[in-house]
Amino acid sequence: MRIGLVTVMTSLSLGATLAEAAGVLTIGRREDSTTFDPIKTAQNIDLWVFANVYDVLIRVDKTGTKLEPGLAESWEVSPDGLTYTLKLRDAKFSDGSDLTADDVVFSLTRIRDDEGSLWADPFKVMDTVEATDPKTVTIKLKQATAPFLATLAFPIASVLSKKGFETLGPEKYAETPIGSGAFTITEWRRGDRVILAKNPHFWEADRVSLDGVEWISVPDDNTRMLNVQAGQLDTAIFVPFSRVAELQKDSNLTVHLDPSTREDHLLINHEHGALAKKEVRQALDMAIDEQAVVDTVTFGYGEVANSYVPKGALYYYADNLKRPYDPEKAKQMLADAGASDLTLNYVVRAGDEIVEQTAVLLQQQLAKAGVTVHIQKVDPSQEWDMLVAGDYDICVNYWTNDILDPDQKTTFVLGHDANMNYMTRYNNEKVKELVAAARIEMDPAKREQMYTDLQKMAKEDVNWIDLYYSPFINVSRNNIENFYQNPLGRFFLEDVVKN
Repeated sequence: MRIGLVTVMTSLSLGATLAEAAGVLTIGRREDSTTFDPIKTAQNIDLWVFANVYDVLIRVDKTGTKLEPGLAESWEVSPDGLTYTLKLRDAKFSDGSDLTADDVVFSLTRIRDDEGSLWADPFKVMDTVEATDPKTVTIKLKQATAPFLATLAFPIASVLSKKGFETLGPEKYAETPIGSGAFTITEWRRGDRVILAKNPHFWEADRVSLDGVEWISVPDDNTRMLNVQAGQLDTAIFVPFSRVAELQKDSNLTVHLDPSTREDHLLINHEHGALAKKEVRQALDMAIDEQAVVDTVTFGYGEVANSYVPKGALYYYADNLKRPYDPEKAKQMLADAGASDLTLNYVVRAGDEIVEQTAVLLQQQLAKAGVTVHIQKVDPSQEWDMLVAGDYDICVNYWTNDILDPDQKTTFVLGHDANMNYMTRYNNEKVKELVAAARIEMDPAKREQMYTDLQKMAKEDVNWIDLYYSPFINVSRNNIENFYQNPLGRFFLEDVVKN
């Protein structure tokens, strides 16, 4: 461990010096990227970089509440809600080639049709996608669907270069893509950093002040904060709750508490033994004191969550069930379900202070209900693969909304087969049917009731255990201006100024 930290510190010192000379913004984060193929990931570590490497047809504004033009300068929707006509602005890819309607058609149909796409379901509603002319895309849906415009603003709907993809191939493109956003990838040093340079061909290039950006992986929270304090990093994300007050006292720093759609939760593998029983999962929920987690782990910056839909988001159901903390009743429920000797393997991201603190606290709480929890610390880059493989019983993770509409998260965590419902393996056919029906319901009142019902059903089944909502907490040095993350997680790096 000490060797690893020394290596990171050394590389940061050298990298920061070069970055300062080049006018490059350095951002410290935990994990390294996994891919630059938008349809092959569901992780923020990828999506948050995508947002400035690629552009989308329709964007979400800084407030995280409105849609605005992106690569599509305008659009029209037919009265029956089945035909979307998008007019493209004059734009180019990072290699200088023109971005045309053919590229849009290629990108959108690939999301829907590629066997490796993690996001096919929201795009299966598309019947045809055609280039009416080089600057016009016409999309015809199989049926009207409420979240479609919001879905087009999702980073995975980024526009790729058809010619570049066919020339490079999927594997090469996933490492060094030809982008359409404010920055382009010059180098990806696996396990260390992603190096971006300003894209001179970006249609809003005049808006971009920075020469480039380096996303640097510093898995240990303490090291990452020290690097910012020492000036070895310009900024850092995922500031631990425990460090906020201290960092706020540093006159060289600004701590950002940006409104978010973040929800932390305890994933449960429904395919592992007794965890397949709803009564067992309900008992686990009752054995966890979420308020104690908020008080102890978030230092009061968080708020107890009662739904997979984040507070303040569209159709959030404020009166959703909050099970009372009752370890004795939980113990009896486990006994009645034949799981009084329950032992769980709890996978934990090593170096993540908040996750490690939460693990110890939950281990202690569950013990009061007679549950034995074995904590298995793993490298952050290993955790996701273990979740995909089902090599875990429980694991704390988090979600931030990627689109304005609740359909995306709902589909992914309650009604999506390809991702095994965010790796929980949760399976309820009635829920899945309602998820599909809510997507195409155009009456707002009826749709709201559907999402209220889904929130109730998810809580009843305990698809996972809701823990808390919290803001995005980032830190920057005072010579950095306009470093901002909107509620959906997008960093507006095209507006950042480094003095």
